[in-house]
Amino acid sequence: MLDLNSPIADLNRVGKTTAGQLARLGIKTAAALLEYFPWRYDDYTRRTLIQDLRPGRPASIAGRLEIIQSRRSFRRRLHLTEAIIADQTGTVKIVWFNQPYLGQNLRIGEFISLAGPVEGEPGSPVMKSPVYEKISGLDEKAAPGLHTCGLVPNYHLTARLTQKQIRFLIKQAVSVTDHLPDWLPAEIIKIENFLPRAAAIRAVHFPANAAQLEKARQRLAFEELFLWQLKNISVRARWQNQPAEPIPFQSGLIKNFVRRLPFRLTDGQKLAAWKIFQDLDKDRPMARLVEGDVGCGKTVVALLAMLNAAAHQRQSVLLAPTEILARQHFETFKKLAGADSSLALLTGGQAVWRRPDEKSPDAKTGKKDLLRIIAQGETKIIIGTHALLNERVRFNRLGLAVIDEQHRFGVAQRQALVDKNGADGFCPHLLSLTATPIPRTLALSLYGDLDVSIIKDQPVGRKKIATFTVPEEKRSGAYRFIRQEIDRGGQAYIICPLVDFSDKLGVKSVKEEYEKLDKEIFADLSVAMVHGRLHAREKEKIMADFQAGRIKILVATAVVEVGVDAPAATVMMIEGADRFGLAQLHQFRGRVGRGLRQSYCLLFSDSQNDKTLERLALMSKYHDGFTLAQMDLKFRGPGEMFGTDQKGFPEMKVANLFDYALMKKARAWAEKLFAQDNHLSVWPRLAEKFASEDLDIHRE
Repeated sequence: MLDLNSPIADLNRVGKTTAGQLARLGIKTAAALLEYFPWRYDDYTRRTLIQDLRPGRPASIAGRLEIIQSRRSFRRRLHLTEAIIADQTGTVKIVWFNQPYLGQNLRIGEFISLAGPVEGEPGSPVMKSPVYEKISGLDEKAAPGLHTCGLVPNYHLTARLTQKQIRFLIKQAVSVTDHLPDWLPAEIIKIENFLPRAAAIRAVHFPANAAQLEKARQRLAFEELFLWQLKNISVRARWQNQPAEPIPFQSGLIKNFVRRLPFRLTDGQKLAAWKIFQDLDKDRPMARLVEGDVGCGKTVVALLAMLNAAAHQRQSVLLAPTEILARQHFETFKKLAGADSSLALLTGGQAVWRRPDEKSPDAKTGKKDLLRIIAQGETKIIIGTHALLNERVRFNRLGLAVIDEQHRFGVAQRQALVDKNGADGFCPHLLSLTATPIPRTLALSLYGDLDVSIIKDQPVGRKKIATFTVPEEKRSGAYRFIRQEIDRGGQAYIICPLVDFSDKLGVKSVKEEYEKLDKEIFADLSVAMVHGRLHAREKEKIMADFQAGRIKILVATAVVEVGVDAPAATVMMIEGADRFGLAQLHQFRGRVGRGLRQSYCLLFSDSQNDKTLERLALMSKYHDGFTLAQMDLKFRGPGEMFGTDQKGFPEMKVANLFDYALMKKARAWAEKLFAQDNHLSVWPRLAEKFASEDLDIHRE
């Protein structure tokens, strides 16, 4: 008999292969399967009559199979299965690709329910590769389908698993939901009028309607945010109970440094820096987040704090996500800090020491020697990657740790820095940087264990990036424009949503576009591609070559969302732009416009949906990441997106982190319960759940 702890192999139609594929998703038991939530829903709540089908609009239909045949298309190297479906109002042609078995699975005269996009011309619609299932008839008494009717859940899957499979398995598992423990305190459930957990789990997978889905989402999202807030409060309490060495503000030194800068600090940079200096002068460790839009100058603010620490003979360290970014920071600091500053660079592949007053090029040194130099305190400013958290690294009076954007850095890593700080027993001050645009009220709740500074203004003279949504018929003109920009000394990024070509998704891939651009469109130019499957060293080399100008066009996935400064890059072309959120598109756009020349962002989309085109048009109207992040919410319905898939946020299965009202509610309850009993012993189920959750808080 099935229960919550039943191995996934106990479910019907789960063999060894399927069990292995589910295990790769972290699903090994029935309970884990129930906790694997949909990320979006297809709305097939209304059946469409065949006579009412319109190209460009997804639809759910039901009808009788009149004709079905399979054939091979040698020209396109495809198996085609073609069918005619009829209801009381008309007929429609159905086409499936590379599924020849359908000719035997489906028989003429059977009733079928289908759902998917509608193509063709008005009056002669065609449905290509729709989802289908057999039904008992066309009257209202016929049982509704699991895959083609109502709000149909969609799940993130690995290769070879299908949506049909996962829905079929979850439908079996919901029979044991009544045995799920409800760890949320009864007081919260009653006062907030939340669904019981079992009911919420059932409804989130198979909602009867949109209202029930929203009730389920509210319950499950609240519990995610509630646990997150409990962890935040717990971490802050532990962090602030540790001693830190005060680092007083060196007014003369900092003012002289600012006067020597080749640019003027913005008001936002000045205010953020002042808040940091005030925090550093306390005997409790600073825990501050500096948040700012792309290119607002967060790194310079961090350098001010690190120079201030060095003036007091304290070491400071900056952790960057990649070797090339670490090297970029090293070069920037070297240029701005002057010849009298000692800097070190330590990554997986580089060990460099720049001595004070050194006029010769940087001295490459062995890692062993550089570790000794750092441990003895001979250099005060250290820049690197996660290699700095290696057990062999020892600091000497580490006073400040700066965590660069997109760098996961949690409680364990904080403690690792404390442990590396020699025998003085002091905890380093912590400064986190993020380019994720979050409104201040949300940031204060989301990062409850950090104080928040926001830099909103851009450097003086920075030009806005001209942004256009380009129709497909003007693609050749866009390619000519890119060539003109390259002839003027520019470079171009071309972003694609996928690495490999996919028939099902119908969007452009990096490999496909690279082949076309390198062999046909820009055969005389240096074109390269970069994506997440490449080895880290290979990615670093390609990005370094692009930065140096040896590559003119870089075809990439989202790996460049936070990347190197390439001042010569003036064009950002984004394929399948409708598949990215506005905030992410804005991050891509921030990769250009780093030099003095006017830069451009070209958005391409195959979608003809008015809502999608309206959303993309906002990119031309707004150039502020904070505004775009908030505008994006207006275009997201509860069925379009669950959880958080945007970089810069903690990963959530259900919660939308821009739901500030729910976030505030979760924060209030967490504070109330923690104040009442910080060990949570009054609520044993909650205490057990809290202890079991891997909620290591990281800053990205």
